Amino acid sequence: MDSVTFKPGNAFLSSNSPAVPWTAVFEDEGPAGYFYACDRSQETQEHSIMDAMLIYTGSALQDRDSERIASVQWSKDGQQAVLYLDGSAQALVDFAGRQSFCRSNFPNFLDEGSGGRWKKDSHAWNDAVLQAFEAGLYEG
Repeated sequence: MDSVTFKPGNAFLSSNSPAVPWTAVFEDEGPAGYFYACDRSQETQEHSIMDAMLIYTGSALQDRDSERIASVQWSKDGQQAVLYLDGSAQALVDFAGRQSFCRSNFPNFLDEGSGGRWKKDSHAWNDAVLQAFEAGLYEG
């Protein structure tokens, strides 16, 4: 598990999957915190972002001046990553399924027909997906 201690408005955590080429990135540069699903095999940073999810807006955070901990945990096969803030799951990326889930369910885009691309018309949170992810961490 990769982790960083930070104060809202100043955070960066990049975590590479054991399965190349996936990377998960948490970033907060001021007004909001985002979680990104990235493909390191792409030629440019802009093209490497497969999906982006809003984790929080700074103005909505309680106790904004307190230190927090962001952590990224990968599944054993390296195909899924979960972002935890202060121990609570906030987002899950499924690279194999080409979809993401976050508690804010934002942003969402019109469905253009996936055609093998990332599903972006909903980021609705799914407790069953998180439970399966966490159960998989402890399977023999």
